[in-house]
Amino acid sequence: LLIVTACTGLPTTGDVQSGLSLGASPEDPALLPLASGPIDGAGPAAIVEGFMVAAITPADNWETAREFLTPDMAATWRPNTGVSIDVSADTRSFTSDLDEDAETADGDIASVRVQFDQVASVDGTGAFSQAVSASNSAFVVTLTDGQWRISEAPDGIVIDQSRFPRVYGDYALQYYDQTWERLVPDVRWFPRRVTIATTITQSLIGGAPSPWLDPAVQSAFPPDVQMARDAVPIDVDQVADVALNRAALSLDATTLARMRTQLQETLAGAGVQINQVRFTVDGRALEAGVVEIVDTPSDGGGIVLKDGAFGTVVGNQITPIPGVSEEILGITQPIVAIDVAGDDSHAAMQLGNGHVYIAGDGRVDELDPRSLLVRPSLDPYDYTWSVPSNAPSALLAIGDDVVSHPISDAWPEASEVSAIRVAADGARVAAVVVIGGQRWVAVSAVVRDDSGVPTRLGETELVAQLDGPAVGLVWLGADRLGLLVDREDRVVLTQIVGGTGTTESAPSGAVSIA
Repeated sequence: LLIVTACTGLPTTGDVQSGLSLGASPEDPALLPLASGPIDGAGPAAIVEGFMVAAITPADNWETAREFLTPDMAATWRPNTGVSIDVSADTRSFTSDLDEDAETADGDIASVRVQFDQVASVDGTGAFSQAVSASNSAFVVTLTDGQWRISEAPDGIVIDQSRFPRVYGDYALQYYDQTWERLVPDVRWFPRRVTIATTITQSLIGGAPSPWLDPAVQSAFPPDVQMARDAVPIDVDQVADVALNRAALSLDATTLARMRTQLQETLAGAGVQINQVRFTVDGRALEAGVVEIVDTPSDGGGIVLKDGAFGTVVGNQITPIPGVSEEILGITQPIVAIDVAGDDSHAAMQLGNGHVYIAGDGRVDELDPRSLLVRPSLDPYDYTWSVPSNAPSALLAIGDDVVSHPISDAWPEASEVSAIRVAADGARVAAVVVIGGQRWVAVSAVVRDDSGVPTRLGETELVAQLDGPAVGLVWLGADRLGLLVDREDRVVLTQIVGGTGTTESAPSGAVSIA
């Protein structure tokens, strides 16, 4: 009993650390597969197959995989240049130009070709993309000291889709929006390993946003500021020490504070256990503060409309939203959809006549009287986004002053749009569109002018293909989308923006998702 009592004291030193949200569960531990080295006397095809299996283990800079290579090839092979994700390791075919039964006797060079069914890829920056195709890789295997070893191999690795999320993790690099007030995530995929803090820091300082997101975001790190060493040690006080080159000495206090905030938020969001980031130049610490970031409003609970009541619901109590609930309850038409602003100041609505309205400040104003409109979406700047389902390029952002602003370059290749949703940061918009007869979930950057008015969309980034109509579309946090998809049975799709997706059965009779 004394021993148990001694173990249950509360810590009395150190900073307060945020725990899991209520109802959340810790993720399963990252269990990485262990690779085996080459088998003595294995033929060329077996060596290539063993190499591809070992290449999914990134420990010690892919040390085991390099055992399958000749010394010269081991020194030059670059596994970090990209990942090809295939259906399954069982569906790969290995073809050698030597007879397997005589491989160690006939000649000292062999060619091995591997065919596989690729479903996605990750490039050298960690960016994920759909890439369905039949692919192949060619290897040259040389007899070296009586053993077959690979002397020519393509850079990068091939991994099957079931192992990919266990070997690679999704990490969101944080970039500032156009106002320097909000952070916008840009998901990348990196091998899960103890040096992940270094990988993330290198990608943020020396890299750039994804091309589709770039028009809406910016980095605090100037191009001439680089890391002075390829390591980010974290000391016992959980301080990440980032050594920069001397270009950082000329930076002003605001830039340094933005840099530190951007990197701290990126590392903390990636699960790296740090209390703070410290910048140093030639071993001397730089005085870098932090900047205040606009946080996404916390979810106050579900929003319910029923006879005689509209507001947030907790338990069995509905709390009216001041300035909004009274106006909504005074509407006599049926209400098809409602989207409430993050600060509860306004609500965008679609009524039974199909038109879009806004309620708030004691008024209800019609915003968009066009036909065939999809459900509207409010952004954090109080612009209501509205578009006809049969005319995606006719997208409008309408202010609470009832002034419409056409959005140029809206999904130029799409013939139909069935749902739109602006992210809480206002820098991205998600949509369900039809392109070339196929239904896709797409995201685009939102470009605004100096006063915050949205003016155009960046290029369309297709993140997932759907095999049924989408009944609803929502943002689940900063970097995931949720969709209710109508197939034989309705399913819920949780899709990472810039990554993989998972599906599960929807509740029986589900009609919407929020």
